[in-house]
Amino acid sequence: MVVHTSPASTEGTSQPDESTSGKFTLENILGSNHEQVEHPQLKEKDLVSATGPGEGWDEESANRPATDGFCVECEDQPAQVLCDTCADNYCEVCFAAQHRKGSRKKHVAKPIATSKSGHNGTAGDVKKNGEEQEDDVDMDDSDEELDRIVEASKAPVSALLLGAQPTIGSKVGEWFIERSKYIPLRLTYGERKFLRLLDAALQVSEYTDKIDTLGFGLSKPKRIVHQIRELCAILSGLVLAADYKQGQELFTDRDFQSNANFYQTIFELGRRHKIMNPDKMRTTYGKLIYLLQDSQSPDVRDMLSFSCVKPIISVYTILEEHNALDMLRDDLIVVATQEIYSDGRSKREVQRDIKNKERAIESLSSKYQRSGLSQEQARQCIYSIGDNHAFLRTNRDPCEKMIMYLKEYFHPTQSKDNKSSLAIRSGKHGARLSHDHAKQYAYVLQSLTLWREILHDMFRLWSLAEQDLLAENVPYRLRDTGQGLNRVQAAPKTFRMMHTILHRAQQSVGTWTSRTDKYSQIYRILLPICNTLSQIPSLRSYIEDDFGSVDNCVREILCDFFQHGFDGSGADNFFDAGSCIDGRLTSAWNWCAQLEKKRYFPVFLLTGFVGFDGDW
Repeated sequence: MVVHTSPASTEGTSQPDESTSGKFTLENILGSNHEQVEHPQLKEKDLVSATGPGEGWDEESANRPATDGFCVECEDQPAQVLCDTCADNYCEVCFAAQHRKGSRKKHVAKPIATSKSGHNGTAGDVKKNGEEQEDDVDMDDSDEELDRIVEASKAPVSALLLGAQPTIGSKVGEWFIERSKYIPLRLTYGERKFLRLLDAALQVSEYTDKIDTLGFGLSKPKRIVHQIRELCAILSGLVLAADYKQGQELFTDRDFQSNANFYQTIFELGRRHKIMNPDKMRTTYGKLIYLLQDSQSPDVRDMLSFSCVKPIISVYTILEEHNALDMLRDDLIVVATQEIYSDGRSKREVQRDIKNKERAIESLSSKYQRSGLSQEQARQCIYSIGDNHAFLRTNRDPCEKMIMYLKEYFHPTQSKDNKSSLAIRSGKHGARLSHDHAKQYAYVLQSLTLWREILHDMFRLWSLAEQDLLAENVPYRLRDTGQGLNRVQAAPKTFRMMHTILHRAQQSVGTWTSRTDKYSQIYRILLPICNTLSQIPSLRSYIEDDFGSVDNCVREILCDFFQHGFDGSGADNFFDAGSCIDGRLTSAWNWCAQLEKKRYFPVFLLTGFVGFDGDW
């Protein structure tokens, strides 16, 4: 049989000439060697990229040298020590982290003599060269405040402990002045009405669905403006329904720009309320910050013709505005803002403290009232500081109590017996880490210490985080982080404050193993445990029958929590758990989920335990 082939089929199966095989022609694209075909413009781009540095909105040079005068590791903090062996400059925190074990532990470091003028000169040279420094953001002169905090972190550890808070009868000095700068003013009854309207409007808003998406149609600035105006219109309608007289004023001109002050105030109320109550607005606060973040864009602000952001109203700003800061230096402020504890005290003593506190509040508010600052506003400032103390009592103090339990019931380096040993082994009882008793003791102690220090400064951290997010000159980038599209943005102020807190905690503990956490949820775990441990003596007869003694019961609960609340477990499956790099709290929450299976679970129920969701 004869097979006839057409010229076209013969041409398609024959080997092309080597000189023409790489040319960008239809024949080569459809041929068998189409993989060798390359667009001529792509060739030119490859040649340019091979000879010049890579460019692009998300390009980062891996070989870019560290800026002179800054740490070679974090590239953000001023260099403080020189490692002779590595021949690199580090800040104190990064040096300790990079040289904590192995052969690097033997490296010798020398302090670097630095001056403030030299540091400023370096930063100025960097900006002069045209390099973008996203981390050097000036906003309301708060960088000077952070510089002062960083310098204060170099003080002896004893001066940085929580006992620095003034006690009754002591001189307060400037403690309340510094603290009040980051304490938001408590909302009034009328402001809470507007807060509920804002929360309702954000609940029905689909802002993130319309903005943070790779869609088509209107440009992003136009979509942002449309969504902001829509939310403002919803707010205006809700205000009209709640208060017809005030609602009429908003609809007089039907102009968003003329009502800018009203919208700024409403959005500020939501931000202020969230800082004081981290558990509130858990879904709507994210929409609010995203909206305000976008409104800071120059294009959006020009189209809106007004800004949606105003500074948070704090205790310090109110008193400074009316020249009444001396109230925070008055020694009576300690009595007026004290937390009154009832544990182990008679009812008469508690009632006496309550009356003393009420008299102190009335005395201060009447003494420092003046034109523009009513007695009720002065009371609001005092109550706001008291709210901060209540926050510390609920969130920070459980960490302090757990540190006390750890030091009281367990030895730092060796255990008396197996029941008092904190040692864990990977694969046993779900643990993903292997630590001996001493290492686990240090690991738990550093975790609790870091949690305590962060919660002590939570209001300050939250305020700095908002300043970073709402900065006009630090834009965010929309990135696929593996969990969908998320906004990624530099946070220089928050980073520097966390750097200082970490350094302070590291000085207090000594050794360190780094992890990250969701700090606003810590009290949900520790507070129920502390409440249960404090009430165990009231169940003495039952405890002695099942555990032998009250001391044995407390020790068993603490030992199990300190072991398996910090063992690296908690992922969906054993293999994905790793070493719990997503936070120590993952293990702690896993321990909470397993509580019903523990031998001592009836003890929790008998002491009034309901759950770890805030209802106790």
